[in-house]
Amino acid sequence: MNALNRSTFSGSSYTERILQFGEGNFLRAFADWMIDEMNQKADFDTGVVVVQPIEQGLVQMLNDQDGLYTLYLNGIKDGKAVSEHQVIDCIQRGINPYENYSDYLTNANNPDLRFIISNTTEAGIAYSETDRLEDTPQRSFPGKLAALLYRRFQAFEGNPDKGLILIPCELIDRNGDNLKRIVLQHADDWGLGNEFINWIEEANIFCNTLVDRIVPGYPRDKIEPLTQDLGYKDNLIVEGEQFHLWVIEGPESIQQEFPAKECGLNVVFTDNMEPYRTRKVRILNGAHTSLVPVGYLYGIDKVRESLEDPTVGTFLKDAIFNEICPTLDLPKEELDQFANDVLDRFRNPYLEHALLSISLNSVSKFKTRVLPSILEYIKRNNELPKRLLFSLAALIAFYKGERNEASIPLKDDNAVLDFFKSQWASGDITSITKNTLMNTSFWGKDLTEFNGLPEAVESSLQDIVTHGMVTALTSHLKS
Repeated sequence: MNALNRSTFSGSSYTERILQFGEGNFLRAFADWMIDEMNQKADFDTGVVVVQPIEQGLVQMLNDQDGLYTLYLNGIKDGKAVSEHQVIDCIQRGINPYENYSDYLTNANNPDLRFIISNTTEAGIAYSETDRLEDTPQRSFPGKLAALLYRRFQAFEGNPDKGLILIPCELIDRNGDNLKRIVLQHADDWGLGNEFINWIEEANIFCNTLVDRIVPGYPRDKIEPLTQDLGYKDNLIVEGEQFHLWVIEGPESIQQEFPAKECGLNVVFTDNMEPYRTRKVRILNGAHTSLVPVGYLYGIDKVRESLEDPTVGTFLKDAIFNEICPTLDLPKEELDQFANDVLDRFRNPYLEHALLSISLNSVSKFKTRVLPSILEYIKRNNELPKRLLFSLAALIAFYKGERNEASIPLKDDNAVLDFFKSQWASGDITSITKNTLMNTSFWGKDLTEFNGLPEAVESSLQDIVTHGMVTALTSHLKS
């Protein structure tokens, strides 16, 4: 069987306009797929040069396949479960700077280069005080980037038209701002001069971004049948879900150069990404965290099964549409669309998410993902969000560590586990509720100070412990 490469598949050649730090599954199933779509539908004519950001990586494997790989997108599309695949051909070549640093640095001289995209993991955007301009290469991603930008500054004599648009995808808050800060720190450390620092500031655009697509990666457990169906061998097959979202914060001019919206891609260009970050945390992450203790104690193990259950599914939808969405400041139609997309993602038959795998550090997750919705709901409506408070009661019950007389493998900080162990040893629901809600190390505030909140949580917790989750939830939904 033939291997996938440009002699067995007629991939296109494009102008090298993007330098990409990272060759992993996520960028290939997310950014590179979008670039491929823009090449096909908007005459983007943009090729990608991939830089391997760490010493061990996949660039050699990528070059063996001439930059080609197969992407499978599996999930709910237009209301139906869909699995589709395509060969992505926007990557033109890959570079390992640890083996050929000069080849890497030469990209700075490319007059067509316009964008830098990166995903070097959350730890990738970090300052390394040992990096030097003379290193071949620098250890850190920002160090390598600073050296490349300085070479470009020199090659084009500080021409402001040769600045770049940088679109990092690392999962840290304000990723563009942080990347720029570290690059400027290196410029100062290395004594590269005020003219270069001004060029960084004025000629280059560092975007903050929010990225969202589940990418399971290489389908190791089903590679043989996929290979037979494809009719060629591909060592870089990658799987992703149908849903995608890329929020890019920066000047309006960027979308004129990056024609994602022309292709119907779910890319949002904005001057303020915070409402979109809040939307994701509150609706997507908040729904997960609200669901876990309720669904698991109900006797369900998977996210999809929870949504398909008429009782648990109703609870989750009520929480999302009636108690979470009304606390957010985006247009209702946008919030409803995002919420419905989230439910479709939960229904995805190609991805199975175990509730227990999401339960890691549930207390801190509840604080950041759900509690803000509770407090905002109370503030805006002067009443309690019944579904979210029931979830809080279920969370306390979950940390009892039992489901149908079987132990729950709780995973959290020892301080959290020790607290609940001591509380549940008393068996007194009133004191357990009060002490949990008063624990400011959990919530950052004393939740007993909110009128009616302790009584609502205690009542639900008593029902769960006395009658079991099935009866308690059914009764709760009728109230």
